[in-house]
Amino acid sequence: MTDKEIVNAYMMKLKHPLKDEIEAVRKIIKSAGKGIKERIKWNAPSYYCTEDMVTFNPRNHLAVHLVFHHPDIVKVRSPLLLGEYKDRRMMYFKDMKEVRQNKKALEGIMQELLKRISKKTKSKQ
Repeated sequence: MTDKEIVNAYMMKLKHPLKDEIEAVRKIIKSAGKGIKERIKWNAPSYYCTEDMVTFNPRNHLAVHLVFHHPDIVKVRSPLLLGEYKDRRMMYFKDMKEVRQNKKALEGIMQELLKRISKKTKSKQ
């Protein structure tokens, strides 16, 4: 199976009170940049380009929970990025209203992270 088929099968089986919100966030992430790919990592939808970027935490049933785990995320400034971890940040959406309100901010975060990864990749060449 392809990554796309695996993720689609995962989403078909997913029982989550915020499944519609998760689908909306997936769409936002995937449309934020042409290099963003989706797969299952840590038993959840996860996004990467040349390096891993962000993964859903579907065990949280009170909010859509994103774990940004690329080390450069700590250089991205946004009130949506929570936590003071060494190499990661969290993001939460409690309902579709919050997803819609923060669509542009999430796109911007993904685009900035892509830019940082791309810059790092080019400097290694």
